[in-house]
Amino acid sequence: MAAPPDPFRRADPRPHSRPDPHTEPRPRWPINPWGLVFALILVFTLRDLWVTAAQVQPIAYSEFQQYLKEGKLEAIRIGSQTIEGELKAPLPDGRSRIVTTRVDPALVRALEDAAEGRPLRYEGVLENTLLRDLLSWVVPALVIFGLWSLLARRMAGQGGLGGLLSVGKSRARVHSETDVSVRFDDVAGVDEAKAELRESVDFLRDPAAYGRLGAHMPKGVLLVGPPGTGKTLLARAMAGEAGVPFFSITGSEFVEMFVGVGAARVRDLFEQARAAAPCIIFIDELDALGRARGIGPLSGGHDEKEQTLNQLLAEMDGFDASVGVVILAATNRPEVLDAALLRAGRFDRQVLVDRPDRRGRADILRVHLRKVTLSPQVEADAVAALTPGFAGADLANLVNEAALLATRRGAAAVEPADFTAAVERIVAGLEKRQRVMSAAERRTVAVHESGHALVALLSPGSDPVHKISIIPRGIGALGYTLQRPSEDRWLATRAELQQRMAVLLGGRAAEELLVGDISTGAADDLQRVSDIARDMVTRWGMDEALGQVVFVPPQASFLPGPAGLAAAPAERPFSDATADAIDHAVRRLVDEAHARAAALLARHRAELEELAARLLEQETLDEAALAALAARLRTSAVAV
Repeated sequence: MAAPPDPFRRADPRPHSRPDPHTEPRPRWPINPWGLVFALILVFTLRDLWVTAAQVQPIAYSEFQQYLKEGKLEAIRIGSQTIEGELKAPLPDGRSRIVTTRVDPALVRALEDAAEGRPLRYEGVLENTLLRDLLSWVVPALVIFGLWSLLARRMAGQGGLGGLLSVGKSRARVHSETDVSVRFDDVAGVDEAKAELRESVDFLRDPAAYGRLGAHMPKGVLLVGPPGTGKTLLARAMAGEAGVPFFSITGSEFVEMFVGVGAARVRDLFEQARAAAPCIIFIDELDALGRARGIGPLSGGHDEKEQTLNQLLAEMDGFDASVGVVILAATNRPEVLDAALLRAGRFDRQVLVDRPDRRGRADILRVHLRKVTLSPQVEADAVAALTPGFAGADLANLVNEAALLATRRGAAAVEPADFTAAVERIVAGLEKRQRVMSAAERRTVAVHESGHALVALLSPGSDPVHKISIIPRGIGALGYTLQRPSEDRWLATRAELQQRMAVLLGGRAAEELLVGDISTGAADDLQRVSDIARDMVTRWGMDEALGQVVFVPPQASFLPGPAGLAAAPAERPFSDATADAIDHAVRRLVDEAHARAAALLARHRAELEELAARLLEQETLDEAALAALAARLRTSAVAV
């Protein structure tokens, strides 16, 4: 039995047999009628010139004067520069017409007087003004035409009046199957998302194998995740694996100032995709196009964005999945998308591309580390441990910053210290060694950072301290304490949150203990502590007095429900008495964390003063310098 025809296989553009002359239209000659008219005029003009040249004999003006004296001329036609005449008797070659260039009569008399009766030949010469005519007429016309063409192209590219004829055309960038060089092997850290997209790739490659049980290809796949996690890279890798054309466009490129342009571009994009099927359409930043209808102040049936969205919805419903067109879209704001986009039959699948875990970060780092020269001491797992919360784009930037730092210091390879310095630069900012602080300010900063580090060292289960410094960084950071977790954490207990708050308030408690006053350096610490305490009370039900109640609406997630958009309440959903109780509970949690930090530092005041003095002297203490202090603190804790 013959295999069923593959609907996704492209037709061979070369015919396998001779076309039937009765069914195939005959080729038409591509003759421009205006070109034909011009050619005929040119032929007749050249013919007249040839006939004239064959009948007229050019002579010198002196010979014309001689013919005139001898009476050989029957008729004369005088022009502005030439004189034509007809001879009574033809010349030996058969010509009966002559032409000569006029010469000034006064000059002729002067020449005849000077010759004193001797025969003298003289003739006029016409001045060649071709170059002057070209410079005065043709060149300015060419310059004006060139300027006009350039202006028209620029206006067409910017959507101006010159582009009115192409304003409804799609601006999608089309990449052929040979242009996309990215493969799934080039994308790391998102194994679950790659597994979801591989199925669509297999559909494009072999639809018969997947359709044998009645399954059909998903129409749309929505990639959802934070910025920099590799959504666009995944889309390009899918196109590269499938080996099909790839239409890439952003949501903002559909909408223009003219009403109806966005809908026209959507129609044109899908027409091009159907002609090139099987193919992939990728719409980046879908939230710019697919925002929920009816939520804006100017929303309505005549809104350009809503018309464009309606056309997109109609196109996604209008084409058959067997055509072989897969729609990919990416967004980091799924909560604002219209619910009609997320229903089954349009974007059938929603693939979460989240921030990678430690193993995923190590895999991503191995991909980027291939491009740099590394020291043998550099391990991808160790660098991944320093970068919790980093996305794929952040890790690529980290590798580049480390390579730049190694190049700047003239090293032969990138060392582990370069990656540590790159992490500090990305997290805390650039060092400001030229920022001059007074001795009192430097001591306050040293005491503050020592308080953070010491409370972290004294708190069991706290994230390890990798480095403390009093070198100013970034815009407003006068010092920093670098804590990086040893493993990824997805949950936090109440004890861990209270411990984190105590570490944040350790700087303020150290200032009170050793300086005797407080400063503005704890502004960011107080903000973060307040946020943690309020979330503990209002979101996580961690206050005994208020109970297991949530007092704030849930924040929008990356995978919204059928509603599509979380509606914010017009007013707070609790009474004034509850609001007062929430404020008191938040204040109590913050005071308890501050009291705990102050008690720990008071018991270890000697270690705090020693650590602050060393920090003042060396300006930076790394993990190795803190190891001895940490061991002593553990020993004293066991003794107590």
